[in-house]
Amino acid sequence: MRKSRLSRFGFLLGGILWASCSNPSQAPQEPEAPTIDTPIAVMEIDTRGIPIPKNPKIMSTLKVYVNEELIQTQPMGIETIGIGFMEDFEKTSYGLESWTANGLDMDVSVLSLPEEEDWILYGVHHDKSLIRHALLMDLWRDLGYYAPRYDFVELSVNGSYKGIYIFSEKIKRDNLRLDLFDLSPDENDAASISGGYILAIDDYKGDRGERLVGDPISFIPKESFRSNMGSTQKILDYPAFGVKRGEEIYYLFEDPADDAISEAQKVYITSYVNDFETALLQDSFTGNSRDYTSYINQASFVDYFLLQELSANPDAYRFHSFVHKDRNGPLTMGPIWMGNLSFGNGSLSQIEGWRYAFNQEYPENDWHVPFWWARLLEDPEFVSALKSRWKELRSNKWSDSALLERIDTHHTRLKLTGAATRNFEQWSIFDELFTNSQLNSTSHEEEVAYLNEWIHQRLAWMDLALEEL
Repeated sequence: MRKSRLSRFGFLLGGILWASCSNPSQAPQEPEAPTIDTPIAVMEIDTRGIPIPKNPKIMSTLKVYVNEELIQTQPMGIETIGIGFMEDFEKTSYGLESWTANGLDMDVSVLSLPEEEDWILYGVHHDKSLIRHALLMDLWRDLGYYAPRYDFVELSVNGSYKGIYIFSEKIKRDNLRLDLFDLSPDENDAASISGGYILAIDDYKGDRGERLVGDPISFIPKESFRSNMGSTQKILDYPAFGVKRGEEIYYLFEDPADDAISEAQKVYITSYVNDFETALLQDSFTGNSRDYTSYINQASFVDYFLLQELSANPDAYRFHSFVHKDRNGPLTMGPIWMGNLSFGNGSLSQIEGWRYAFNQEYPENDWHVPFWWARLLEDPEFVSALKSRWKELRSNKWSDSALLERIDTHHTRLKLTGAATRNFEQWSIFDELFTNSQLNSTSHEEEVAYLNEWIHQRLAWMDLALEEL
């Protein structure tokens, strides 16, 4: 059965009312975006002076102010989150869980977002524009898919000002988020077992930041399964594009989680993914039929590829990549998540080049792009769908002017409210080089100007590169 929830709190911030759907064919009216004069909320976290650990969550109190008016007070469990170099930042990101006064989970609405219990306060730090993650979420949602809703806030923790954060939903299966059937452990019959599932292609719970380069990647069978296409122990061996060794690609159980999914359900979703990969590998791509297309929502694969390539996200396909399957439905890409290194801010900030070919350029990197994408580009029909969709998007949603207008709205809002100024007074980062971000940017204005020019040039490159596929 599906969850059905009625909001207990209905605070509207500046008239923003969000709506979304995981299926583009059923997408409701697009959400209203914040305007440049929408106020930015202030959040205060109070832990009574107790340091916030990485795990477990501790009790805190969240207070939310809009235009200096207190609009909400809510007990929250809080912990620090982050992997790799993000853990080294003094501007920490946090995972939140809305609680009762007794520490029990409690679904609430915050900043007009549909009620839930799990939230994220993402500490935007190594993106000097402050808006790359927000932009990636916006563009995926604009295509009619679910992306976590969010808003910019200014955060203080125990009286210490922390600057601009993105308060966001966490990716969850929910009729107001990723709308999939709620698959319970006892639903193992043929009528129920086909969905819904959420899988992640990612490092194993922070393993990326705790390993030395070259160390073996360890995944726990209880919590993941290995692609048959990523092991030389299988006859059907199709390594990640550009990699000439026996790498392994794993899919993590997100929902149902590893402690809730039944063995029969594991077998079902593992077999489904492996059957898709086998069909994709074995397809001759001749004639009018394609066996692999019966397993996937091809439109979502097209859109996912185009957005990840437009953003030139160096983590694309390898980390923070989600795929889901509803009951009696196909494998569908998304939701999109984590855009902090995208749009010219990552380790691959150059304008040119396909990010699906990451392992071709970096063959010794231990984290691999699934073979899907290189193989799909061998199918003339998939390439044709890419070209057609790109032309459609470039004529409206992804025109140069449409993208630059969206950036300008975020930038102007952060500027006019004074939030950006206060953030960079707290965090003087313009002389720091985090990845390949612009060391020469001496201000928020310069970084946003660089972002605008980078996108303009990336669009022009993709216009030509797609025609040459």
